[in-house]
Amino acid sequence: MEHQNIKGEKVPSLGLGTYRLGGEVCVEAVSLALSMGYRHVDTAQMYGNEAEVGRGIEGSGVDREEVFLTTKVWPNDFRHERVIRRTRESLQKLRTDYVDLLLMHWPGDGVPLGETLGAMRELQEEGSVRHVGVSNFSPDLVEEASGHVEVFCNQVEYHVYRGQDSVLDQARKMDYLLVAYRPLSRGGVEEDATLREIGEAHGKTAAHVALRWLVQQEKVSAIPKATSEDHLRANLDVFDFELSDEEMDRVSALRS
Repeated sequence: MEHQNIKGEKVPSLGLGTYRLGGEVCVEAVSLALSMGYRHVDTAQMYGNEAEVGRGIEGSGVDREEVFLTTKVWPNDFRHERVIRRTRESLQKLRTDYVDLLLMHWPGDGVPLGETLGAMRELQEEGSVRHVGVSNFSPDLVEEASGHVEVFCNQVEYHVYRGQDSVLDQARKMDYLLVAYRPLSRGGVEEDATLREIGEAHGKTAAHVALRWLVQQEKVSAIPKATSEDHLRANLDVFDFELSDEEMDRVSALRS
């Protein structure tokens, strides 16, 4: 596993996304992923699966301190008292005393940014949250957020077909983590001729190339969703090869 260095902290460059995972499927996927070597797990209050994620972590036998765990607050809960209450509920469901990263899931509407981030900062100061960040924020909104907290992350949709140049430039300047969700573009990369050609040169699949392109970038971590042992293992199989500068450029040219 490779890592990104963010504000002096090492974060695994590849994690497990759990959007739309539920029930025993979610529990088993999290537990299996951790047994394979994953150490970065992403969930959210809106996903409705924090309890299952917590069971999966607990059942894996991996020490909680080894796992970088993220959850997110939904906009309906951006008022100060609701941020506090809902995060405490998340901790109970996740069976942990703290999360490594708490994010605003989307920009809010009607609640001052400082109110929401102020509540998250209070949770950080008491030790219930180690780092605070945002998701789906524009660079301008990240700049505004940085006036209230030290922004550790901006989680956005990022893959070979969707450019995030302005966010990535800002991440490098401000030393925050860009977490790429939907990194395989809803599974639409396998038939891409460019990705397949590059993959064949390395004995890899098009999906391997798409993920490698992400995690090879400074300040980027990817969180593909997977449930089967084969897919979980395949997603991890991106750390034994490297794309050349020319190959990185070819993949970058696919973006809109």
